[in-house]
Amino acid sequence: MEAIKFRVIESETEIEKYIEKIESQTGVRLPPLYAHSSKIVGGFLQNKLVAGYMLVTKPSFRSLFFVPDSIKAAHSFFSNDQYEMMEVNGVWIGPAVKTPKMQFQFWMKLLTDIFMSKKKYLLLMSDARNKNIEHIHSLANPEILYEGSPNLMASDKSHATIRVGYTTRWRAVMNVPKYWFELKKREQRAKNFERKRNLERALGISVEQIQ
Repeated sequence: MEAIKFRVIESETEIEKYIEKIESQTGVRLPPLYAHSSKIVGGFLQNKLVAGYMLVTKPSFRSLFFVPDSIKAAHSFFSNDQYEMMEVNGVWIGPAVKTPKMQFQFWMKLLTDIFMSKKKYLLLMSDARNKNIEHIHSLANPEILYEGSPNLMASDKSHATIRVGYTTRWRAVMNVPKYWFELKKREQRAKNFERKRNLERALGISVEQIQ
């Protein structure tokens, strides 16, 4: 199985293509200025972009921008120096990254970059309705700072409801075994589903009907 090759995406054309991929996946178009101030890491197979993520290691952070001022005033976390923080945005894994080994390679590259950033806090933001991303974030044991409607200005775009939390780089790295076990569980569920589908095709009947 070919390994994913990673490199930083820097050209105007590649950055715009990456923004478009994130928009098609999430429905939210990230501002070009925000993207250009990020470190965008792309994963490639046979020179084709198949995955990627954005690392933001200095203010301003979109995740904090959307949190209402009343929440910021009430929570002690927001008194921390923002230069001790970073956020990950624009995480995208295409269908070509289909084996647990390849997916694990992607997550380990991301976690390595997070750890090597040497930032104390890792900010996490997602669509509050996306249970899949919520589960992935939960593997890093985050503390939730806010869940609700984003604080938007007229020209800003985000999800209808957001979830913003944080963890530490040490906590994210120490939970590496959880990521592997999660990928193996997903692989087993996929295999079970495929077996069931093949059996139904062979019998010409739903398996539930004979249980």
